[in-house]
Amino acid sequence: MDLNEFFKEHNKVALAFSGGVDSSYLLYAAIKSGAQVRAYYVNAAFQPQFELDDAMRLAKQLNADMKVLTADVLSNETVVKNPSDRCYHCKNVIFNMILAEAKKDDFTVLMDGTNASDAEDDRPGMRALRELCVYSPLRICGLTKTEIRRRSKEAGLFTWNKPAYACLATRIPTNERITAEKLEKTEEAENYLFSLGFTDFRVRYLNDSAKIQMPAAQMTKLLEMREEILIELKKYYKEVLLDLQAR
Repeated sequence: MDLNEFFKEHNKVALAFSGGVDSSYLLYAAIKSGAQVRAYYVNAAFQPQFELDDAMRLAKQLNADMKVLTADVLSNETVVKNPSDRCYHCKNVIFNMILAEAKKDDFTVLMDGTNASDAEDDRPGMRALRELCVYSPLRICGLTKTEIRRRSKEAGLFTWNKPAYACLATRIPTNERITAEKLEKTEEAENYLFSLGFTDFRVRYLNDSAKIQMPAAQMTKLLEMREEILIELKKYYKEVLLDLQAR
């Protein structure tokens, strides 16, 4: 099956939209196929502001129908406790919210941007998608991340080379309680490093310290800017550490 065939069978669909490479291409493909599609972006404490900005920019580029919902993920005690399957519980909160809103809008089919490169064993959230009967057309059609980037570039989508980005909750060690303060520190620190031109890095939260994980090719630049980075990040953390095992 290819995407056109999928959208012939499902010509009225809701999309769980993140503004990332995969869901952006899926939104483009749905619109191009002539399907009626509405994109739902869930704004929550685990998503940095730039993700919402990118989602809105992409929707505007495509003249897409997009709705922004707000989820209070920090009110869910199981999610906040941050167990190893936190992603499963978080996905349940977010996708149930989208399903309820989509149903009110008369959309009965929900899809997401999971692709054929995503390893099911590595993603506890996959179980939630199965249980909630969420379709993953990119996976169904065998489209890998590489192919999706290639097609996105051809389509002129600015997201084609957007780095993979896991939610802010992943920066906090499993079984350590997630708080708004820890998430805010992470977002501020990562925004600062983004502003300096760094990409594809992570700032992990470790006992009130920041552990920076950076691609090897960017470590020299990081060390050259060590003093100013220390000054900025120590506004949020008591120590700043560099993980020498490159991302």
